[in-house]
Amino acid sequence: MQKTITSGAEHPSTFSWTVPLILLFVFVSCTGDSEGDGEPDTRKPNIVFIMADDLGYGDLGSYGQQQIKTPYLDQLAAGGMRFTQHYSGSTVCAPSRSVLMTGLHTGHTPIRGNREHNPIGQFPIPDSVVTVAELLQEAGYKTGAFGKWGLGYPGSEGSPGKQGFDYFYGYNGQRRAHFFYPEFLFREEAGKEPVRVPLKGNEVRDTSRPGFEHPGSGPPVKRGTYSQDAIMEEALSFVERQAVEDQPFFAYLPLNIPHASLTVPESALEPYLDEEGNSIFKEEPFEGGHYAAQPMPRATYAAMITLLDDYVGRLIRKLREQDIAEQTLVIFTSDNGPHSEGGHDPAFFDSNGPLRGIKRDLYEGGIRVPMIAWWPGQIQEGATSDHISAFEDFMPTFAELAGTQLPSRTDGVSMVPTLLDQPGQKERAYLYWEFPARGGKQAVRMGKWKAVRLNVSRDPESPIELYNLERDLSEKHNVAEQHPEVIEEIKQIFEEARTPSEYFTLF
Repeated sequence: MQKTITSGAEHPSTFSWTVPLILLFVFVSCTGDSEGDGEPDTRKPNIVFIMADDLGYGDLGSYGQQQIKTPYLDQLAAGGMRFTQHYSGSTVCAPSRSVLMTGLHTGHTPIRGNREHNPIGQFPIPDSVVTVAELLQEAGYKTGAFGKWGLGYPGSEGSPGKQGFDYFYGYNGQRRAHFFYPEFLFREEAGKEPVRVPLKGNEVRDTSRPGFEHPGSGPPVKRGTYSQDAIMEEALSFVERQAVEDQPFFAYLPLNIPHASLTVPESALEPYLDEEGNSIFKEEPFEGGHYAAQPMPRATYAAMITLLDDYVGRLIRKLREQDIAEQTLVIFTSDNGPHSEGGHDPAFFDSNGPLRGIKRDLYEGGIRVPMIAWWPGQIQEGATSDHISAFEDFMPTFAELAGTQLPSRTDGVSMVPTLLDQPGQKERAYLYWEFPARGGKQAVRMGKWKAVRLNVSRDPESPIELYNLERDLSEKHNVAEQHPEVIEEIKQIFEEARTPSEYFTLF
């Protein structure tokens, strides 16, 4: 059944590409005179969103990385806008995706934690919410998702085909997405049941636990088809089809890289091997467990990110080949901070840069992520923005660019003025996060202030930590005692910024 979108008040609160692409968000907008007739081009813009999985703030060259090669993403940043204060929706994958899809932060979005469903998939996003895909679909877009979904088990009300996507190809849930040589992926078209698509040459070791089966998941026994290669081919084909049909499109690419297990095709390792085939880094082999064993975790982690970078280059080349690059806004980001799983040591690569914390933390390292926006002829080349933004801002941004109405309730504001260097950029009074796992956590970003409260499941009145990010980006110095008036304001936000969740209990 088609959902109704009603308009509501705003929530208060020339560089060339010749090769592959990684994780990135591409937004295509056609503006100016149409070729030859001098008439304005009124076609709606295309949108492509590519999102890395557990890529840290410091994992890209344009954000200070010294050891991992990311030439195409670095070119993307040089030819567009690099955001320095952009935040993910959450500190783990499912709620971060929920924030992105709904335009609601974790105090309001329906999925606020990772919660699995037996035998495959995760707790579903309800049919009652309006997703950004549905918003764009109603505006005349063809919509496709390629990668890791994580917002509803196959056939549920939360499956992508029932949440605004005409086409989906990839992993339905996150557990199977831990492995890169699965026996099958899912394909789903709107109005049809999801189907399993076997991946040639793959055989896995079952890692199901008693009472919770995950068929087709586990470390690889035989490797034939790398899932990310297959997913990228589907995404590129989708972009080409829509370009040929001259139809506006939204392509959402939530790729798995660089999440554990740390795994790449052998050819992708070559930039990080010496002449004898050994890692160029000093390695500490990972013996395995739930994640696959990996004798060279550092080389493999670096290779995964460089492979992601190659994918970005391929996508940009496709846009250029189809003559739609100058109609396209590209945004690259990550779903949360860097992980420490499968043998990855985030400290070795300085994956979180100068920030404190990693995935599952609400300190900056767990939620501040890289974000690059590229739109030839529209976004100023080599620009840097310190605009404070988050995943809930994408829905209003897309709605404005597509010329369509927002749902009656969103938590974000449009970033179009920042992207296009126009006056009138609205700033939110604060950003809010909550995370029901690990004892329960809350966080607020309010101007220069960052507040974090831990262990709220046991003590809803647990102490609030306060940091001045202008002076203390690494959140080393808790200044709560010096600023009681700020703490009182934060306490009020912690209470007012959220509604209770029946399924993801915080207190």
